[in-house]
Formats: sequence, structure tokens, C-alpha cells
Amino acid sequence: MSDLTGLHIVVTGGGGALGRAAVEALTDAGATCHVPRHTDVDLSDEAAVTAYYQHLPPLWASVQVAGGYAGGPFAVTSLADFRRQMEMNLTTCFLCCREAVRSIGRRAGGPRGGRIINIGSRAALNPAGGAIAYSVSKAGVVALTQCLADEVKASRILVNAVIPSIIDTPANRQAMPAAAQAVGDRWPKPAAIAGAIAWLASPANQLVSGALLPVYGDA
Repeated sequence: MSDLTGLHIVVTGGGGALGRAAVEALTDAGATCHVPRHTDVDLSDEAAVTAYYQHLPPLWASVQVAGGYAGGPFAVTSLADFRRQMEMNLTTCFLCCREAVRSIGRRAGGPRGGRIINIGSRAALNPAGGAIAYSVSKAGVVALTQCLADEVKASRILVNAVIPSIIDTPANRQAMPAAAQAVGDRWPKPAAIAGAIAWLASPANQLVSGALLPVYGDA
């Protein structure tokens, strides 16, 4: 693991299982993590996100974990349901990425450039029915990641996404007890995914940008 001592990193969604694991991995490497609480910052509100990032020290990296899942048949998915998934998964990612790019640009000293890591989903790369609003919102995250990686490459900001399958969390086990009983032990663990996030966020990553890194394990 590369040394992240003295580097400031935002982790959205830091209260969830994956977010907590990411914060732990990054702080273990020496980073100072900033975790916006949803009670204080609405990450789908442009003014709130801008103000949050502006009050922080200039960043080295930002990790966009915040989001949410909603499934259901397409024929009964309302426009409000669709918009809610886009707000939770794509709008929050867009706003945080934009403010991270601005913040990284204000940083002086230390390693050049910065890192942005987004959380996609296997559902975006292998789309299927049953959760179309979610899949489309995560497909937007995938496109955002690759477009942004191309746009900021001259600034040495490396932008990547990790792509989990079903993550082994208590909430997922409770929501899918039959699947958890059958294959839950094969679901990727938050700490293992966090290890991939931490490496992508580190100065040791000198080349990887625009990647969609599958973190499926053997699930």
C-alpha cells in the first residue's frame, strides 16, 4: 500500500458497510478522510455539495460510495422512482466528481494530480430486467467515469470505477436470504473491495485511468 500520509480524501457514503471499509483502508494508509454525513449535506443538492468541498483543504482524492438500490418491474416503475435512482446514484456522483476536480486543482505541493474513484455496479455492465432504473443510473456512473478520465488526463487526475457484484453485507443478506444461504459466502467482502479502492486512490497507481475494475470475487 502506498503511503497516503498528509493527503486529504473525501469518502461519500462513509456510513455504509463499503464506505466504512473504504475509510478504514485509507486511514490505515495515512490519509485524512472527510465523510459528509447525509444529515448535514444533501449530495444531490448542487449548492450544498459545492459548499462542502470548498470548506475542505485541497483534496488528493474523492471516493463516491453514496448511492442506493431500488428494484421492481419496469411497468410499475414511476417517473418519481426513476428520478430518485438517478438522483441517488448519478447526480450525487456527478456533483462530487466536479467539486473534487476543482478542489484537486487548488492543491499545491505533494504528488501531482489526484485520484477519483466511483462505485459502479455489475448491473450496469451486464444489464438485466428487474431493476432498470438502478441499472440505468449506474450505467450513467460508468459513462461519467470514462468521459471524465479522458477530460482530466492532462492534469494527472486518474479517474476509475470499481464494479461490485452483490456485496456481502448484513443488509443484503437480510434482503436476499435464499441467495445468501446458497452463495452468500462467495459475495465480495467490503474490506476486499476497499483494498482495491485504496490502491486506485494511491500515488502508487501511476497509470490506471478510465478503468472499470470488476470486484466480483467468485460470485
